[in-house]
Amino acid sequence: MIYKRNKLTIDHFDVGSIAKKYKTPIYCYSLKKIKKNIQDLKINFRNINPLICYAVKANSNLGILKEIRKNNLGADVVSGGELTKVLKAGIKPKKIVFSGVGKTSEEIEYAIKRNILLINAESKSEILEIEKIAKRKKKIVNVGIRLNPNTDAKTLSQISTGKKENKFGVNQKIFLHLVKTVKKSKNLNLKCLSVHIGSQILSYKPYQSMLRVVNKIIKKSNYNFEYIDLGGGMGIDYDHNKSKLDLKKYSKNIEKFLKTNNCKIIFEPGRSIMGNSAVLITKVIYIKEGFKKNFIILDAAMNDLMRPALYGAKHKIIPIKKINRNSKKSYEFVGPVCESTDTFATVKNYQKLNEKDYLVICDVGAYGMSLASNYNVRPKPLEILIKGSKIQILSKRQKISDLM
Repeated sequence: MIYKRNKLTIDHFDVGSIAKKYKTPIYCYSLKKIKKNIQDLKINFRNINPLICYAVKANSNLGILKEIRKNNLGADVVSGGELTKVLKAGIKPKKIVFSGVGKTSEEIEYAIKRNILLINAESKSEILEIEKIAKRKKKIVNVGIRLNPNTDAKTLSQISTGKKENKFGVNQKIFLHLVKTVKKSKNLNLKCLSVHIGSQILSYKPYQSMLRVVNKIIKKSNYNFEYIDLGGGMGIDYDHNKSKLDLKKYSKNIEKFLKTNNCKIIFEPGRSIMGNSAVLITKVIYIKEGFKKNFIILDAAMNDLMRPALYGAKHKIIPIKKINRNSKKSYEFVGPVCESTDTFATVKNYQKLNEKDYLVICDVGAYGMSLASNYNVRPKPLEILIKGSKIQILSKRQKISDLM
């Protein structure tokens, strides 16, 4: 995104013109940015040549998934619905990993039927359920076991997944027991040790700690895993202050790990591919005078972008027209939903705004539309993708009649 003559543009498209043509709110994605993010991952990790399985929960739009497939990525899914979608998008079964703590029998059966690469199990009960279904189907199923490494990712508590108090994975003692259990099974083929410590990680050091734990547990298990699934969690620069994860240092740590472990690395990035690829274009409905600040009431709400209400996450909000006058205001940007948590940001010294002005909420490509809902019987917004000189509609704006 850049300003040209004080007007905001995305890949040479004027955002104001997009807003007027398609109406707001709009999720607007840049294919150019998605491709660049994928390329950055491939370049930084080229020495380890990982299998990159895109984390579908970040953004499950079918049009996006087709672009992911065109870039030769696999998929990390956490539900039967996500698995159905990625198969429809044309992603090859042997590039699909099924994660998640609560897979139903029906979901496991469907995954076995489609011969996906791995089902990463997260409990003894799940292992026994996979084995029971595999036995009934007279199949040998490739499985992984997810280890909880008790590693603090130093991220938001709501998106931390690698500490002992989190629901994900199994502790070291149970992990070692499950390795012995699966080795005895005639219907399970143990292929993978899986681990994922959290999301929006901006330092390589938690990963370094995680790799040390994984290395120790592999030695204790005395088992040669074909795959080590290191999950995702790579953060992006939401604050726009150039703070980002040093992928080269992370890659060096993995290279060191691979000197003593002969295996293929799997990554499950979602946010780092999609996060900064999109904005939510919105319009000021009303400006309401408050006690110490004015409320900017937008036509986008927490049902369109849940992250601030759910996690207290911060997203930059920028005007589509820059004005150079010195009139600065304190604003709280809020949506029209009847909840006090329907607020996006409070900003001091913001340029003066008027009703009907357009704004963009930045970096909403991941966990934006995928968390959207119809709360307050509000239709979900339009999604568009800028592809070179064209705009593709990814999903139409819902109508009230669709919700009846």
